[in-house]
Amino acid sequence: MERIRLGISSCLLGQEVRYDGQHKLDHFLRDTLGQYVEYVPVCPEVECGLPIPREAMRLSGDPASPHLITIRTQRDLTDQMHGWIRPRLLELEREALCGFVFKSKSPSSGMERVKVYDHNGVPHKVGSGLFAAAFMRHFPSLPVEEDGRLHDVRLRENFIERIFVMQRWRELLRDGRRMGNLVAFHTRHKLLMLAHSPKHYQEMGRIVARDTSPQGDRPRPMELFAHYEALLMQGLKLLATPAKSANVLQHMMGYFKKQLTADEKQELRELIDHYRLGLIPLIVPVTLIAHYVRKFNTSYLADQVYLNPHPLELQLRNHA
Repeated sequence: MERIRLGISSCLLGQEVRYDGQHKLDHFLRDTLGQYVEYVPVCPEVECGLPIPREAMRLSGDPASPHLITIRTQRDLTDQMHGWIRPRLLELEREALCGFVFKSKSPSSGMERVKVYDHNGVPHKVGSGLFAAAFMRHFPSLPVEEDGRLHDVRLRENFIERIFVMQRWRELLRDGRRMGNLVAFHTRHKLLMLAHSPKHYQEMGRIVARDTSPQGDRPRPMELFAHYEALLMQGLKLLATPAKSANVLQHMMGYFKKQLTADEKQELRELIDHYRLGLIPLIVPVTLIAHYVRKFNTSYLADQVYLNPHPLELQLRNHA
């Protein structure tokens, strides 16, 4: 797989572009995840023409449509920012991004819970930065996160899982919107989707099955693939819980019921139960199942993305 193209707030890569001339370098993003991605850095405030350093700003007014106001001089920079945002989003369409990491709390790039000041000057954590909000509206299916939330190991795993799926999806689209490609993609991602949302997986399956309907009833490929993509990313955004993941592990165990001894079955059941209870990390039962997949040459499971959704070196399944 080629390196994933990922948008990111420039300051998180160590670029000194913040209002005070400083940066907010995130070592995990730059040094660890950076081994697998190609970043496309964006700093809305600098790119829209503001200097470094510059007067601090904040959001003010209606949270649904806030204004970007400098704190000391009360200068309204909303139109300047929006004038830059529109053409920049069109440029980013050509970047084939698989996601974006925003700088938290920023009035331009914060994803959520950004302070918006009411007419009395009272802050409420109900907003999104102007650029972040516009980006999410323009690219509704793209995975997005912000640096603060990525400190949560489950949110980090979920985001990285989604950007790798998006990369595989983009590879499928480049190969052509053919039903055979979609069926193969759907099959490979079955267990991964079941760990996140069985409901979304069932709906996605109905989309794939429409290929057998009469020709006149079939949606056009562009519409069908767009609908599938929306469901795919909506479903994956739901966190994979220990209960749902344990059900997937038990499903996989069923493929070895004739090959495993009674003791081996008992050992695997215990590992799955221990994982469900939070006593051991997911990597433990997954590693044993992967061993059986290789030992018994179970081709269907070997093709399942669930076993290897992201590089092992990221250690995303090592937390209990």
